[in-house]
Amino acid sequence: MKNVKNYFVVILSSFLLSVSLYAKRFQNEYTEFELPPGWECALEGSEWVCQSENESRRKEAIIILVAKMRGPQDSLDEYLAYLKNSKTYQLPGGKSQVSEPKYAKQVVINESPWVDSLHLASEVPGFYTRYLATVKEDLGVAVTFSVSKEHYTSYQEVFDKVIETMRVFRKKAVQLADFKLKGKTDDIFDNSMVPGVDGMSGGAANVQTKGRSSGGGSDNLLIIGLVAALAVVGFIVMKKRGKK
Repeated sequence: MKNVKNYFVVILSSFLLSVSLYAKRFQNEYTEFELPPGWECALEGSEWVCQSENESRRKEAIIILVAKMRGPQDSLDEYLAYLKNSKTYQLPGGKSQVSEPKYAKQVVINESPWVDSLHLASEVPGFYTRYLATVKEDLGVAVTFSVSKEHYTSYQEVFDKVIETMRVFRKKAVQLADFKLKGKTDDIFDNSMVPGVDGMSGGAANVQTKGRSSGGGSDNLLIIGLVAALAVVGFIVMKKRGKK
């Protein structure tokens, strides 16, 4: 019985090690983080858009990253003051939508200060959007996590994991002309790829993450881990038979 437990520990450890070694991370010119399983990111204009590769789940949630040249309005204090207030925008037909701020605070993520805020219906009715914004040298950086209200609870842990692994930086070797940025006077929270009001059918919902992207599929990582675990099992069985 003890040997069986030892075999199980070895198999499990090998599986987890295989997955961790091939953990899929997204990285661009100013930030990096660990992607949720089965997600990919693609560059659309000046914005990075990350969604599930599963077509049936693409309408549930989306992550958008944007950076801009730092202007006088780009500071943690300005971001915090802005996100403490409701956002108002026009819906098709002329109706106004006012968001419901849930919280806005300053946090530290991997030794970097960020403003963290949650709104309901700030980008599209029926969606929660969590905003993470910071400044790094001459850049303003924002990452938004939007999820439908009905799926909010199930995505909380997923997005928390992404945020825990977020790092912000400014690559000195990268010239500003090498990647697209919003201008100094642009609003960093004005995302053109925000989900459409018809339930992710427009804008970001139509982004195909098969172009320029970061990393391979997470499903493949699980397969690799499973193969490694089976290999360990085979090795143990063969070794045991050899002793007999």
